[in-house]
Amino acid sequence: MKPETWAPHVTVAAIVERDGRFLVVEEHTADGLRINQPAGHLEAGETLVDAVVRETLEETAHPFTPHALVGVYMTHFGRSDSYGTTYLRFTFCGTSGAVLTDRALDADIVRALWLTADELRAASERHRTPLVMQCVDDYLAGRRFPLDFVHTHSVGPKLDIQ
Repeated sequence: MKPETWAPHVTVAAIVERDGRFLVVEEHTADGLRINQPAGHLEAGETLVDAVVRETLEETAHPFTPHALVGVYMTHFGRSDSYGTTYLRFTFCGTSGAVLTDRALDADIVRALWLTADELRAASERHRTPLVMQCVDDYLAGRRFPLDFVHTHSVGPKLDIQ
């Protein structure tokens, strides 16, 4: 029997604040209808910035322009040994353009909505993960790292790193 291989799932999330309200999505999950930031998985060949721009557009129909990295978060779900599921989330903040009304949302997304921080706190039992509020709180506390804090290196010749 082949041993299990552990690898973290790399995800991105967007924080967009407009007039004291945050852009979030209501989405179908295995645990029912949940609230989350626009978020999703990094795809092969993407930069983290490309991924958060794509995910925000796919889930909200709002074009997203990242301005800063709010933080990097790690969460572990599942089994108590090292083979549960680990998510490494890069959360960016920025601005969004007007909704593209002719664009369909991802299949699991019910709708995009704008909620205040207090409304988000009041709905904490519906959050997809505790990171929803943690990221908003970090944003409200002023946590910002420049986008060049995250480096993406081009794929070149295979390196033998030891």
